[in-house]
Amino acid sequence: MKHFFTILILAAAMVFLAPGAQAQCSVCTKTASQLGEKPAKALNQGILYLMAAPFCIVGVVGYRWWKSNKQYEDNEAAGKLPPQ
Repeated sequence: MKHFFTILILAAAMVFLAPGAQAQCSVCTKTASQLGEKPAKALNQGILYLMAAPFCIVGVVGYRWWKSNKQYEDNEAAGKLPPQ
């Protein structure tokens, strides 16, 4: 669990502290270049913000699966599983 939080903090730091992260498709880049520098940065940050939600959902589902699988393996090793 300690390693999980360390990895989570490092991943968050890489995402939020990346100086020049580019998250725009070619159409958004063309539109943002017409808007100016400040709105282009806001558009880029909005895209990164919207991208974070699916990654968080997948991370939570993956963590819950890993935890239940680990608990199942621990019960199997201890012989606490019900007969099938």
